[in-house]
Amino acid sequence: MSTSTEKIDYLILFRGTNWDKGLSDEQRQKVVTEWYAWFERLKEEGRCSGGHPLREEGKLVSGKKGRTVADGPFAESKEAIGGYFYLHVADEAEAVAIAQQCPGLDYGAVVEVRPVAEMCSVRARAAGNGIITSEIYRDTVGAR
Repeated sequence: MSTSTEKIDYLILFRGTNWDKGLSDEQRQKVVTEWYAWFERLKEEGRCSGGHPLREEGKLVSGKKGRTVADGPFAESKEAIGGYFYLHVADEAEAVAIAQQCPGLDYGAVVEVRPVAEMCSVRARAAGNGIITSEIYRDTVGAR
């Protein structure tokens, strides 16, 4: 019997940009220190290849040929993505267990767990409809 050691990629997205507003300076220092230690431990264990906080400002590009460019994002601060970790884990349960260790949860932070897709959903639908083949997709991705 063989045991698979293949890892699955997940993003954990940290939602909310104001969850720390009611914290004292001591609480804020504690959560930042714990968060950094958690991140470094996950990297040392090989379960996280990186992550970054995101700035609150950005641009939204939409419309035909991206002609509309607006300041954003405009999601409520509790829904805005404040950062992410890129995980390499055995399964969803491990990704959720890691998310449950987030030091910000006790203070109101929200962590979203999402698997990384091998193919974007639009391309998958195109492949499913015979518009493109999986081989073409692999060839274009492999060429990068």
